Amino acid sequence: MISEAVILIIAIFGTLLLILACQRLFRARFLAAGGSALTGSLLLAVAAVLFLVSSNLHTYARLTLERPVAEIVFEQRGPQTFNATLTQVPDGEIQMFVMKGDEWQLDARVLKWKGWATLFGLDAQYRLERISGRYRDTNQELTADRSVYPLAEEQRLDLWEMTLDNPTRLPFVDAVYGSAAYMPMSDGARYEVTISQSGLIARPVNVAAQQAAGSWK
Repeated sequence: MISEAVILIIAIFGTLLLILACQRLFRARFLAAGGSALTGSLLLAVAAVLFLVSSNLHTYARLTLERPVAEIVFEQRGPQTFNATLTQVPDGEIQMFVMKGDEWQLDARVLKWKGWATLFGLDAQYRLERISGRYRDTNQELTADRSVYPLAEEQRLDLWEMTLDNPTRLPFVDAVYGSAAYMPMSDGARYEVTISQSGLIARPVNVAAQQAAGSWK
């Protein structure tokens, strides 16, 4: 993450230079005042951009080794209809959904940085994007009721989308990609989802999920 202390220091220097510019202007030192005002304004602009970037990165989680990101439990309500309880890790946020279909799918966004950017502590970042239901039969997938739920709020400034739209403007970004994992839904099934540098990985963690995964065709 971009250090908040660094952003604060840049903003303070920018503010001090603007104050100095006002003092020099009051003393009729117009050239010196203009230089101080320009430098101070540039520093404040840099601090503002860094703040926006840092705020956006806080919506992502750092990705180093494989780590758990969610646990999903299912309760069947009817044919191809399930209650799903998603617990995000590590913040413990719990969300509940009604899922249609035979399988569930979890999607995430991943940001990877260029080598030099990692020197500043910018590990790869991920953010869970959405959860959805899937039908095994492709014809049913086209015609049956769908269930898709967002897991992240829209951001005014999103580095993932900025990189897709303007890849040459963010030279510190190495790659952006989506990753997804899907497994069968079954009554009482519990799954753990982890993420690594290669993407999302789903694993059954109880008998119901293991049986569903074992008979998956």
